[in-house]
Amino acid sequence: MSIERVAVTPAAEDLLRKLQGIHGPLMFHQSGGCCDGSAPMCFPRNEFKVGHEDVFLGTIVDTPFYISGPQFEYWQHTHLTVDVVKGRGSGFSVEAPEGVRFLIRSRVFTDDEYFTLKQAGPAPRGPQHD
Repeated sequence: MSIERVAVTPAAEDLLRKLQGIHGPLMFHQSGGCCDGSAPMCFPRNEFKVGHEDVFLGTIVDTPFYISGPQFEYWQHTHLTVDVVKGRGSGFSVEAPEGVRFLIRSRVFTDDEYFTLKQAGPAPRGPQHD
């Protein structure tokens, strides 16, 4: 049984597809900074340098999702769902001109899910996509 660490709502999926049509391949990065630094940022795929400590959580709508290593330490027990709401964030994420912003909804993994993730070994770090 494979456990996903990240998912996407239908509204966020629709927006991602629209943004891919405008910007080409995209990627997400979730940091742990203050203000909108805690929101997922969506960038054209090769305009953000993924570090070797960044953790790859998975792919949603052909879009890789990374989280900073320190933030992963806090959230490793949490399933993340990318959603979209009206309003602009203060970052450089590509959805800003659309008058919306991505946000994370989360839930704690069940004991069984977390056990399965631990059995699978550590989450991959560093770039996983070109």
